Amino acid sequence: MNNDFYSAIRHRRSYYAIDNTPIVSDEKIKEIVDFAVKYTPSAFNSQSARVIVLTGKSHENLWQLTKETLQKVVPPDSFSSTEEKLASFRNGYGTILFFEDQAVIQGLQKKFELYKENFPIWSEQSSGMLQFTIWTGLELEGFGASLQHYNPLIDDEVKKEFDVPDTWLLRAQMPFGKPLQEPGEKEYPPLEKHIYYYQ
Repeated sequence: MNNDFYSAIRHRRSYYAIDNTPIVSDEKIKEIVDFAVKYTPSAFNSQSARVIVLTGKSHENLWQLTKETLQKVVPPDSFSSTEEKLASFRNGYGTILFFEDQAVIQGLQKKFELYKENFPIWSEQSSGMLQFTIWTGLELEGFGASLQHYNPLIDDEVKKEFDVPDTWLLRAQMPFGKPLQEPGEKEYPPLEKHIYYYQ
């Protein structure tokens, strides 16, 4: 484990003020995502993760359809703050969509009935690890990112826009781009409240 890895974890934060300045090539972004999807662990080696990487017009379309969808459910008198937040994501370079293929999960539930109730839980755990791995990889390259959850509100529109299979369940959206400002200071609770060691 090298210092760059630890440093990336330490400095990985949620960045909301981002723009679409290219920091690395699209090929490098692909390398990050490909590596993470290949090597992130999953229960029973299910490999149920599915990822869509959006840049350019596709990225802009995602946040436009998100805006149009939320306009239908958010009261008009309080929509301005939501619109501003969505615009900040749209200003970024791209967005990564994280899915879990329910067909894989259901297949495992049938094959291993004893663990049936656990497979959806394990799927979420694996998805979280994948999100963290990609987020850290983007941080290493100088991108700022954040994790958003407009699912399930936008699920149907996303499936139509990007031809997503019905069995793919949207779990998170990760807009990323060049950071325009640093996030505020973060407070950390004493580790003694979270970790216990026994011998």
